[in-house]
Amino acid sequence: MTTRRIFLLLAALSILLLPADLWAQGCAMCKAVAASEGDKHVFGGSQAIGAGLNRGILFIMAIPYILLFLFFRKKISSFIREFRNAQG
Repeated sequence: MTTRRIFLLLAALSILLLPADLWAQGCAMCKAVAASEGDKHVFGGSQAIGAGLNRGILFIMAIPYILLFLFFRKKISSFIREFRNAQG
């Protein structure tokens, strides 16, 4: 094995052995709100907090797709035109 492969294998193993809290996705505020959700009922109750978190996640998730569409709209539209005109 080359040294590069050994290094990549060791890096992958070290990442996999880390606790999930260290490499989990999410912001600190979302984690704090979700953790304290059962403790108190603020802003209209625990369901309102959950609904707000869900809306925030959807908003954050939609932004990259919108940006990709804006950057690559010409390629996307030419692909759709080519797909429509395809025969067979």
